[in-house]
Amino acid sequence: MGRLDSKIDSLEDNKRRTWGGRLEFIITCVGCAVGLGSVWRFPYLCYRNGGGAFLIPYCVSSFLVGLPLFFMELCFGQFASLGPITIWKISPLFKGIGYGMMMISLFIGLYYNVIIAYIFHYLFASMTANLPWSACGNTWNTDACLVVGEGTQTNATNFTSRTTLLNTTDTTEVIATSPSEEYFYRNVLEMTDGIENSGGLKWDLSLCLLLAWLIVFLVLIKGIKSLGKAVYFTAIFPHVILAILLVRGVLLEGSAEGIKYYLTPDFTRLLDSKVWSDAVVQNFYSLSVSFGGLIAMSSYNKFHNNCFRDALICSLMNCGTSVYAGLVIFSVLGYMAHISGKDVADVASQGPGLAFIVYPEAISQMPLPTLWAILFFSMMLLLGFSAQFSMAETVLSSIMDEYPHILRVSKWRETIMRGVVCGVCFLLGLPMCARGGHYLLDLMDHSVGGFPLLFVSLFECIVLQWVYGWSRFSEDVKIMLGKKPGIYFRVTWCCLSPLLMLAVIVFKFIQLKPYVYHGYTFPVWAQVLGWLIQLTPVALIPAWILRRYCYDGGLKALKRAGSPQADWGPARAEDRAGTIYDADSKAKTLHDNGTSNPAFDQ
Repeated sequence: MGRLDSKIDSLEDNKRRTWGGRLEFIITCVGCAVGLGSVWRFPYLCYRNGGGAFLIPYCVSSFLVGLPLFFMELCFGQFASLGPITIWKISPLFKGIGYGMMMISLFIGLYYNVIIAYIFHYLFASMTANLPWSACGNTWNTDACLVVGEGTQTNATNFTSRTTLLNTTDTTEVIATSPSEEYFYRNVLEMTDGIENSGGLKWDLSLCLLLAWLIVFLVLIKGIKSLGKAVYFTAIFPHVILAILLVRGVLLEGSAEGIKYYLTPDFTRLLDSKVWSDAVVQNFYSLSVSFGGLIAMSSYNKFHNNCFRDALICSLMNCGTSVYAGLVIFSVLGYMAHISGKDVADVASQGPGLAFIVYPEAISQMPLPTLWAILFFSMMLLLGFSAQFSMAETVLSSIMDEYPHILRVSKWRETIMRGVVCGVCFLLGLPMCARGGHYLLDLMDHSVGGFPLLFVSLFECIVLQWVYGWSRFSEDVKIMLGKKPGIYFRVTWCCLSPLLMLAVIVFKFIQLKPYVYHGYTFPVWAQVLGWLIQLTPVALIPAWILRRYCYDGGLKALKRAGSPQADWGPARAEDRAGTIYDADSKAKTLHDNGTSNPAFDQ
């Protein structure tokens, strides 16, 4: 039997690839963390929650939750060299946590690639001398369309009086829309009046989505072997473009006012609990904690890799890039406020509104707008893909690690599986490419973030540090890194991080209310759909426990399933040698005499 186990271990070692170098892993983690949210979510949250003062709760939550959980997941994945589902042989009763992580990555990956399809649409539309969102008078424009800074009509057939967006004494209430806003909603999306009216598929967005999934498949066709090479470009080049856009932004008139609005601290906001809640959730978003991606990516590391150094580098780079991207965005928003005569607060936005309306509007007012549009949307595309590649690989590696005897038998079978999964994800994303699909996309974005991330991370932390136990987990880290984690990690992993997550969950429950998108209240069935999206990753945890209870024989079976499997430990024989996981050790003899796992007979 031992010979057979060794043969299987050897086979799995040969089948499971590793990173080509330490730098590939770090860049991939940075790319996974520094995604589109760093450009369109963090700057707005920083402005809305007290400007520079928001950095205080953001850094505190990063210190108490972000960095500890980031390091914990890297240790977890690197020690066992397994994906986010299979790795729960550490405590098979809670394997539902792994399924929950995979579902979170799957849900986010589905709508994330639709956003990338939007970006492709804009990138292709930018390759023209006159940007299509720079002026009114197009077939998709309405009578309310008004170019910033112009008070004259731009459509020859329209004789409706318009007021200028510049300073004016006219108190007549006129609802004017910018060309970029009408281009996004009336041409790119052709948005319907509600989620109940799908309006049919948009062929251009559907083709862009197909292109996005095709690129994901081609980049991940060989797993991390091809991913590790692609991230050198997708994760590094956006920072070069960010630097170019920052230089251009600070040279614009009014940019200083935008940066002032972004960074000026309002310390009274620190008394608002919602500010702290936003800071914690943003840390989960930006660091990709509980997505399963950190476990999947670190599982391809060498066993003795210094993952604490990697966690520290990635956390600092993520925080720095978020603040840096805010300077880029708000320098341009200051320019927009200057030429429109508005306050920065009136032009600031978040999410797609910032990326596809406000910033493109500013670009259209600059000299050489085509150049800046191509640079901006190229940067957005690369940021999107660098995160999407990691999420897609998380889902793919989770499936392959669960069924290696089927999917890792040959390279062709693995390639076909990757193609099939990408194809199915493309089909699942098509409803969001319908004319009413943006409502579904926004509903998914609102639903996946928040409760699923917090609950999954809370359960993960409790199981690893209380069920499996701090002493066991710290001994595993010592085997891998040469020393146990310090008191800082013991306090945060065992107490502070779970308590803070629980506090945020309670606060978010108290603040619950029906979700409204730009004044549109979702119908009841859509609200129910949103709750199903939120509850699915969380419900998988008790559902798996119930499955073990029903199929394995009641409470005694649950108790056994809460303990690590006999084969838990480092994946490679050379890493187990000389440790409590060594098959030839005295502990192994004790195990053969009847104990569940020799490492844990304490």
